[in-house]
Amino acid sequence: MSIKTNAEKTGLYSIQEVSRKTGLSAHTLRYYEKEGLLNGVIRSPGGFRQYTDEDLERLGLICCLKNTGMSIQEIARFVQLTREGDHTLEERVKLLREHRERVLARMTEMQTHLEKVTWKLSFFTEKLKAYEAGKDRPTDAGEPGG
Repeated sequence: MSIKTNAEKTGLYSIQEVSRKTGLSAHTLRYYEKEGLLNGVIRSPGGFRQYTDEDLERLGLICCLKNTGMSIQEIARFVQLTREGDHTLEERVKLLREHRERVLARMTEMQTHLEKVTWKLSFFTEKLKAYEAGKDRPTDAGEPGG
């Protein structure tokens, strides 16, 4: 039997609880609200922000988009389009399709870099084995990129 926190019982989370759950700082959460990524964050009678499960879901998407290279401005545009309703579906699909293409291009570039790093690791691992066996002395002569 798990014990539910007050936030889990009410479905409302303080900024500190959201920060713990998401890894985002309170400053970042306030910034996202200021930039229009989170709207309608409710306030307690004392004026403190209270986030809902829906806000947490939106933050998950925001983090996904940001972590894959989408700018805050683009995310704000996407969020605004979502708020405007289904007549913006075509534009949202276009925005996400373009973002996906940029992510795929970056992944291809990263794969190329990873292959080079892997090759270098293999090269130097073999060189180290030969050196430790006394067969070779370390030298980077003739090997580009040291």
